[in-house]
Amino acid sequence: MEVPVPQPSTEFGEELRRRRLDAGLSLTALSTAVHYSKAQLSKVERGLKAPSRDLARLCDSALHAGGALIALVAAPVSGSPAEPATHAIDEEEWTMQLSPDGPSWFQPVGRRQVMSAGAASLMSWRTGGQGPVSPATGAGMLEASRSLFTHYRRLGQNVEPGFLLPGLIAQTHTLRELSAHVDARTRQELLALGSRYAEYVGWLVQETGDEQAALWWTQRAVDLAAAGGDRALAGYALVRRALVTMYQDDAEQTVALAQQAQRDSLPPRIRGLAAQREAQGHALAGDRDACLRALDRARSLLARQDGDANAPVIGSMHLPDSVGMVTGWCLFDLGRPQESAAELDRQLARVSPDAVRTQVRYGVRRALAYAADGEIDYACELTEPLLDGVTAVRSATVTIDLRRLARVLARYSDHTAVRRLAPRLGTLSRFPTS
Repeated sequence: MEVPVPQPSTEFGEELRRRRLDAGLSLTALSTAVHYSKAQLSKVERGLKAPSRDLARLCDSALHAGGALIALVAAPVSGSPAEPATHAIDEEEWTMQLSPDGPSWFQPVGRRQVMSAGAASLMSWRTGGQGPVSPATGAGMLEASRSLFTHYRRLGQNVEPGFLLPGLIAQTHTLRELSAHVDARTRQELLALGSRYAEYVGWLVQETGDEQAALWWTQRAVDLAAAGGDRALAGYALVRRALVTMYQDDAEQTVALAQQAQRDSLPPRIRGLAAQREAQGHALAGDRDACLRALDRARSLLARQDGDANAPVIGSMHLPDSVGMVTGWCLFDLGRPQESAAELDRQLARVSPDAVRTQVRYGVRRALAYAADGEIDYACELTEPLLDGVTAVRSATVTIDLRRLARVLARYSDHTAVRRLAPRLGTLSRFPTS
């Protein structure tokens, strides 16, 4: 996802100056509150320097502007994330090329395309001509696939997506194809599990930086679930689409999509996860009250027990208190870095050290919060041990916060800790995102 270059804004500068003076603050006092230099704030007020959205959030919070200053800094124009076309689960073939020393790829193609192109040069086999699978075999495959899925999700915490995607895609295909050869009940369970595989593939694909492919996989998950009689996953697809708009810094779309996913007909867990995402959207907009209300709603909904205890958990399985962690996340976007850092300290202490991707995701944001609060040496101290994990998991979404952290630290280039960290931080911040 491309980050637009901020443009100088006379309107923002004038509003910032008016609100600062109304609050009785000098430039020096505001500079101390937001940890930006007096000279930089002066240039922003005079329309000579573009305000970043991070600066706008800090000023908005310090001056109790309720999101008015944030609204004056243009967010990326993303529009509503594209909705991948819905397909029947059997109308396409999946092809995948694996390379040990270069890029591998996956591509869905229509079955007519496969027939017209011919497959003489490909090793191929079919399942369509075989008879039904026995109930015992279908149940065995289901049990093995559930266990395998749990292992894949654990592995996903420690390695980059490219190592796992081929196996996950193949397993999704296997469950989809096997479902046509079993009894009706087993078919539903296989398709439901296949939908969870597809949803997880979508998340890992987003971690590679390919948002459109991530949305395609999320729609495949919805299709598989619906074919198995589960319409609820379509609600979670809205939560996943809202994650894309959140990382595009689009508060309005994030809130709108998350609110659509809170219909009473959906399971409490999906509505709770949607309420968390809504809170993150409100935080982007600087609306603290709406953010806190959504977080309260999320906690209430997620406290309910619902659904099949044997089914894979929708959403993260590595957060002991997801609402607490999201609260820490939101406080940063609300321009309250000190409160954010304190909450993220509490929550990260509860996350397993083995959950590297989760530790890195929220650890980088914690370091960013400390840096934004002026605790530069401590921010560097927190960041350094995370960088091996950043290298291991290769996350496009983590890289977004890593770039923000690099920009904050660049303002303190005279600090020894910053100079020591800068080369490696700069290299890791260049991870490509779409």
